[in-house]
Amino acid sequence: MESPQDDSQPASLAFYPAQLDLADAALAWTSHLQGERRMSPHSIEAYRRDLRQFIGFLAEHQGERPTLATIDALTTGDVRAFMARRRQADVGNRSLLRQLAGVRSFARFAEREGLAKTMALGSVRAPKLPRTLPKPLSPNLACDVVSGEGFVGDDRAAWILARDTAVLALLYGAGLRISEALAIRRIDAPVGDLDVLTVVGKGQKTRQLPVIAPIRHAIERYIALCPFPLAPAGPLFIGLRKGPLSPRLIQLAVERLRGALGLPDSATPHALRHSFATHLLSRGGDLRTIQELLGHASLSTTQIYTAVDSARLLESYQANHPRAKAS
Repeated sequence: MESPQDDSQPASLAFYPAQLDLADAALAWTSHLQGERRMSPHSIEAYRRDLRQFIGFLAEHQGERPTLATIDALTTGDVRAFMARRRQADVGNRSLLRQLAGVRSFARFAEREGLAKTMALGSVRAPKLPRTLPKPLSPNLACDVVSGEGFVGDDRAAWILARDTAVLALLYGAGLRISEALAIRRIDAPVGDLDVLTVVGKGQKTRQLPVIAPIRHAIERYIALCPFPLAPAGPLFIGLRKGPLSPRLIQLAVERLRGALGLPDSATPHALRHSFATHLLSRGGDLRTIQELLGHASLSTTQIYTAVDSARLLESYQANHPRAKAS
């Protein structure tokens, strides 16, 4: 039921088929997400899409274009019907949970602004997700990935191999998200005597990270081999067309390493970040410090690594203890 847009159409059509009052409220909500919540454009677009799908469902479900009064009068039956419709479209629990989060975010905003109030969205039980623990690499395998040795025999240009090695070194050696590593500017590159890196993470929050010598050397080697001039305010890591490096190229590089080094399918760029946290914890690092290094807003997010470490200890015990083998 979505309507195509062009620049001559009112912005409220982004939430077609909502009536004008609901569409205007939705636009104010997206401005709130961008301005006050400082969410990324990708996340805002996902939330916008989720709300638009919910509005389209309500229009079909109730036979008229929804208004703020429609949101105010929502029942648990309406929400359950929406969830059932999405399941009929083969939407999994994870995607459905995200969609509900987007719609609930709008509902909370509307309530704070005095535009509508509904209890239905909060009273419906959200789908449960199985708890999955991060799957870090062993210290030896992680070091193999970031050493660059897995690229031996790769016929790509030497500067590209050095670039990919430097990015992977940052993911494991500093615990960066791939987006954080690729957002580093040339002027901020930790090289020479500069052993601290300022990173802009989720929510535009900044944190400072120590950068050990092997990471700095990997970055220095890439810069020395790069055939293109790197503008000080431009990205540190670039592609063949001299533009910002795509995360997909780093994912492909790790896929190559999986074959070359015999790594499991769980070996991904993000697994290097998991490995960073798990290995620090196993060597005595405290949770609060690891939280700061990872840029987690909540300590509860970091605590999952205690479960990972416990699982690794149990696995080691069962594999090596004589009585465990006897049982």
